[in-house]
Amino acid sequence: MAKDDFQTVLKGKKIPILTLDNKWYRLFEKNMTPEMKKLEGRINELLKEQGRINNEVKDLKKIKNNLMNEIVANMPEEGQPADPSHQKKIDESKRMIDQVNKRLAEYDDKILDLPRLIDDENFKLMLLSMEICYDEFLSNTEDIEDISAWIKSMRMELKRNIIKKQQMEVKNVELYSYMNDIFGSEVINLFDIRYDIEDKKRQLMEAAEAKAEKKRADEAKERAAQRIAGGA
Repeated sequence: MAKDDFQTVLKGKKIPILTLDNKWYRLFEKNMTPEMKKLEGRINELLKEQGRINNEVKDLKKIKNNLMNEIVANMPEEGQPADPSHQKKIDESKRMIDQVNKRLAEYDDKILDLPRLIDDENFKLMLLSMEICYDEFLSNTEDIEDISAWIKSMRMELKRNIIKKQQMEVKNVELYSYMNDIFGSEVINLFDIRYDIEDKKRQLMEAAEAKAEKKRADEAKERAAQRIAGGA
C-alpha cells in the first residue's frame, strides 16, 4: 500500500489531534521518527498558541463588556444634563473599547487559521503513523506465521518424543521383568540397576486407561452428533 492510498482513505475523515491522544503515544512514542517528532512539536506549539489566543480573546471580551457597563452606568438619566466627569469616563471607556476592538480584530485571522494549520500538521502526522503501523503490522504478521509454524513443528516433535519415551518405558519394564525373573533381584542389584517396576507399571496402565477413556468419550460424542444430525 502506498502513501497515496493512505491519503485517499483519510481524506474527509475527522481525525483526532494525535498529540492529545494517549493511545497514539503508547503505540508510537518509542518508534517515532525524527519527522514525526518535528510534527509533534509543531502541533503542540500551535495548540499552545491557540489556547493562548482563546484565553486572550476571552479576557478582552470580558474587559469590553465591563467597559460597556461603565458607559451605561455613567450615562445621564433621560432629561438630565450630562455630568462632565461622567462624560469623561464615558469617553475614556469608548477609547479603551476601540483599543480592545483593534486587538480583537488582530486575532480574527489567527483564530480562523490556527485550526486549519493544526489539522494540516495533524494529517501529515497521521500519514506517517499509518505508514509505521502498516509496516509493523506486516512484519508482525510474518513473525506470527513463522512462530506458528515453529510451534506446530515443536508440537509434532514433542508428540514423537512422548511416544518414543513411552515405548522405551514399556521396553524397560519388559527388560527388567525378564532379567529379574531369570537372575533374581540380587543379581540385578549387582548391575546397580534402580528401577521402580511397580510404579512404572502403574504409570503405564494409568496412561493407557486415560487414553482409552478419551477414545471412548470421543466416540460417544461422535455417536451423539450423528444421532442429532439424523433426527434433524
